[in-house]
Amino acid sequence: MNYKKLIYRLYYDWWKNIDKFIFFLIFLLFAIGLFFSLASTSLLVSDKLDTNDYTFFFKHLTYVLLGMIIIFVLSSINEEKLYKFSPIIFLFSLISLSLVPFIGIEVNSAQRWIDLYFLPRFQPIELVKPFLIVLISLILSNEKFENIYFKYTLSFLITLIVALLLAVQPDIGQTLLVFFSWSVLIFISGINIVFLTISSFVIFFSLFLSIKFITKFEYIKNRILSFFNSDTGTHNAQSEKAIDSITSGGFFGKGIGEGTLKSRVPEAHTDYIISVISEEFGVIAIILILLLFTIFIYSVFKKVYSYDDDKTKLILVGCTSLILIQAMIHIGVNIRLFPTTGMTLPFISYGGSSIISISILSGIILNLTKRKIH
Repeated sequence: MNYKKLIYRLYYDWWKNIDKFIFFLIFLLFAIGLFFSLASTSLLVSDKLDTNDYTFFFKHLTYVLLGMIIIFVLSSINEEKLYKFSPIIFLFSLISLSLVPFIGIEVNSAQRWIDLYFLPRFQPIELVKPFLIVLISLILSNEKFENIYFKYTLSFLITLIVALLLAVQPDIGQTLLVFFSWSVLIFISGINIVFLTISSFVIFFSLFLSIKFITKFEYIKNRILSFFNSDTGTHNAQSEKAIDSITSGGFFGKGIGEGTLKSRVPEAHTDYIISVISEEFGVIAIILILLLFTIFIYSVFKKVYSYDDDKTKLILVGCTSLILIQAMIHIGVNIRLFPTTGMTLPFISYGGSSIISISILSGIILNLTKRKIH
């Protein structure tokens, strides 16, 4: 009986203090992802796996339920505990990322996953990203370090280590996402614009040299060239099919199950989910999803303005910026604004690693936006 009372008390305190509107938006975005998983991609993927049932959808549902548990745990713990354990979790995730070249699974010439018993094809970078944001924010807001350029340099070196481990896989899309997130954090921390400009130049020049001269990055150069030349490249053909599907879907779409993109493009349920949705449900569905993302980002930023603590501000802006940038890259690839890169749409796309990552970010956001108890 006491055990039940304790659980009830924990739930009551959690529900009483969290920002219910932000939680509702998170829940709604996950629910939309589940709906499109059921309506548009489950049977197709089941056929590919020779299961002919809704195994794919139930796997997606399982990941979302696991994600909701992660959200509850992270948003329930004390704020100081979150700051204390985040660097430890980051170190653990960084070690797992460093093991990918040795024990990782190779798919389509990229080695980005490790096979865990409870989570097959887990992508360690998805665990690294949320806690990298927290760690960098803690460094930039640490009053023990008086020299601001020392903070910038230390945060850059940590980000560079993550980027180099990603480059080995290779995964330039996630590398750029990590550097963009770092740039946002140091920009809002009040960095000298000259330092930011020089750092950005060094980063992009290094990436340019790597893509041009390192053989392992040949596929990235091919993707960029095919992006500018519509007559070459299989990845370019995927993007062409994606934008054709968006166009053919029109404003209201072809109807549930009537889309063809999901059977013509590999990983349509992850990297091209926005095109699959647009083809079957129309541009109106995409507009509504983008509206939800906009409201979500605005709701978090609105909270940021009410806080005086630099740590909280940096983490909240970093987490929401990471979600926003990833969503922009995903949509940009689907409408052929950017070259093809394997980037999921937060909350919506299928993928255990992606769902766990966005759940961690959501849990951190809910933790820092909940009502403070004095």
